[in-house]
Amino acid sequence: MTESSPNPRDYDALLVLSFGGPEKNEEVVPFLENVTRGRGIPRKRLVEVGEHYFHFNGKSPLNELNLEIIDHVEKELKSRGIDMPVYFGNRNWHPLAKDTAEQMVEDGIRSALVFATSAWGGYSACRQYNEDIVHVEQHLEEKGLPGIDMLKLRHFFSHPAFIEENAKALTEAIAAVDADKRDNMRILFTAHSVPTAHDEVGGGKDNPHLYSRQVAEASRLVAEAAGIEEYDVVWQSRSGDPRTPWLEPDIVDHTEAIHAEDGVKAVVVCPIGFISDHMEVIWDLDTELVEAATELGVQVSRAYTVGPEDSFAAMIVDLVEEHTAGRTPEILGDVTVQGNTKNGNPCAAGCCDIWSLKKAKSSV
Repeated sequence: MTESSPNPRDYDALLVLSFGGPEKNEEVVPFLENVTRGRGIPRKRLVEVGEHYFHFNGKSPLNELNLEIIDHVEKELKSRGIDMPVYFGNRNWHPLAKDTAEQMVEDGIRSALVFATSAWGGYSACRQYNEDIVHVEQHLEEKGLPGIDMLKLRHFFSHPAFIEENAKALTEAIAAVDADKRDNMRILFTAHSVPTAHDEVGGGKDNPHLYSRQVAEASRLVAEAAGIEEYDVVWQSRSGDPRTPWLEPDIVDHTEAIHAEDGVKAVVVCPIGFISDHMEVIWDLDTELVEAATELGVQVSRAYTVGPEDSFAAMIVDLVEEHTAGRTPEILGDVTVQGNTKNGNPCAAGCCDIWSLKKAKSSV
């Protein structure tokens, strides 16, 4: 599947926009205060939530992983003869996007493509990055600085390079399963869970459940590329009020269930929802899941995440060239690809709009 290429134009820079993470123990709670700003969560509760960060001495691997991606992207840009500086900014921790934007303005940047470190649609995976862009523009205006014309790159969950690298990772993880367990193993594709109400409004009223459909489609495409016919799509890393319905099944609950019901001896986990080994991977999968599975005698073989690979950097530059060189977008499957937005505007009216959902609920 392909789409018409946009009209090419020049951009001054590429901004890699991400979530952010603490670097040491004393930064964990302030970081979580940024993440949960406006929700009224007590500091004591944030200390409890920060357990997985404290387990790693307060250091999230996310910033270093993103800097690795940026290094690879810079090399790929240079190899293609593209003179484009790459900047790095975060939503919740340093380097904060607003501070990065100030530096960009000082450097003379007036237009930029934005690569958000998420392959998906939905509020937290896409719309919130649009909000980040709006906040950056507001910050520059408050500072009396020139604005930056920003174009966010599209979702890449079905880009051939993303699918092929994940299929390679999955194939290697299957090969790593012990021979005596291969007669009863299960393939699990996992992504970050979200409240079902958020998933319902993802994509707008005419395109609901965008996030979960994209995850399912990427899983299907990777399984097909790896020659896998049977697999399960599961979810992880839910948080918040336990009374709120989230996408299910949870990966740990599911692993326990298929072991009890079907005698599964091994699970091969493809973290399709994540591009790097950040906290949701090294804690929720490599720690919590492995501990629970080990108690059952179930082997966990986890596929590598694709962000550090050269093919991932090449894909990012492909996305850049869709706008700078009129490159034809490469898109597999049939599920909607969106997210290509200008200056923080949503893809369409009501797209991923949880605020209209909250307003509707409050009027009931």
